[in-house]
Amino acid sequence: MTINTEKKLPDCFGILDIVFPKGKDNLRHSPESCLECTLKTECLKKAMQGEGGVKIKEESLERAYQSGVIGFFERWSKKKYLTNKMKQIK
Repeated sequence: MTINTEKKLPDCFGILDIVFPKGKDNLRHSPESCLECTLKTECLKKAMQGEGGVKIKEESLERAYQSGVIGFFERWSKKKYLTNKMKQIK
């Protein structure tokens, strides 16, 4: 006899645009309801895996480039890495 210890996950679990959407300031924020959830850490980790995590890293990279924190070649190199990572995921 096996015992099912798996938690019942909500429908929103790990969906990036629900648990970490862009706000009015064009930055990503977790909604208040997500911050109160007991599964928030696992949920955000799941959302950051795969295409969603690469998407967020690309957004961060673009902000860093536009603000002058990184230069053209560093941006190019990191974008190439992220593109290859996205290909591996798909």
